[in-house]
This record gives sequence, structure tokens and C-alpha cells, in this order.
Amino acid sequence: MTQLGFHLPSLLVYLVNFLLLLGVLYVFAYKRILNTLDERSQRVKDSLDEAEKVRNDAAKAQEEVKQQLDASRQSNQEMMQLAREAADRFREEEIAKARTESEAFLERARQQIQREQDSAVEGIRAQFADLAITAAEQVIDRSLDRNAHQDLIQKVLSDQNSK
Repeated sequence: MTQLGFHLPSLLVYLVNFLLLLGVLYVFAYKRILNTLDERSQRVKDSLDEAEKVRNDAAKAQEEVKQQLDASRQSNQEMMQLAREAADRFREEEIAKARTESEAFLERARQQIQREQDSAVEGIRAQFADLAITAAEQVIDRSLDRNAHQDLIQKVLSDQNSK
């Protein structure tokens, strides 16, 4: 082996040194490196699990928000329907009230017209009566004497005063 350039005692010393170095590295470095790699692997796995959990939670939250939006839309549609119905009822009530008020106004106007018509008829009757009396007085004045005429005037005046 010497011819090949190997010296057996040196080779054994190198081999023992290598094995010692390998043992020391195994005890002090390899276990720590493996532990560090295992911890890192576990952290990566935990991070992936946490990311999956967060993704699932986000999907659930998004579904809940969607359901709440749907419920809110439904509620808004119901409120709009109720508002439309209330507006329709209010409009119908106001129309009915306006009709009632206009009918009452028309009835009051008819009554007022009837009163004025009655008053006008009474006025015409009174004027006609006065004219008739005046005409009768003139006719009677020619046919009656002065004393009878005075008696007739007094009677007509007392009849008109009593009315």
C-alpha cells in the first residue's frame, strides 16, 4: 500500500479522526440541525394549517355576509312593499276625504243657494205685495172716501208690522 501512497498508520489515524469528528458533529451539530429542520418543518406545517383554517373561516364569513345581504335585501323589499301599501292607503284616504269635503261644500253651496233663492222669492213677494197694495190703494182711493182709505192703510200697516 505504500507503493500506492497509503501509509496504514496515517490512514488509521485519519480514519479515527474522521470518525471522532463525525461523532462530535453528530452529537453537537447534526441533532441540532435536525431539530432545527424539524421545528422549521413543523412551523411551515402549522402555518399551512393556519392558512387553511383562515381560508375556511373567510369562506364561512363570506357566506354569512352573503346570507345577511340576502336577508337585508328581502327585508328592504318588504319595507318598500309596506311603504307602497301605506302610500296607496294614504292616497285613497285623502281622495275619500277630498270627495267628502267637496260633497259637503257642494251641499253647503246648494243650501246657501236655496236660502238665497228663498230670500229672493220672499223679497219679490214682499215687493209684489207692496205693489199690489199700492195698486189696490190707487184703485181703492178712487172708489173710497178718505176715512175708509185711512182705515184700510192702518189695517195693511198693522198686518205688515205683525209679519
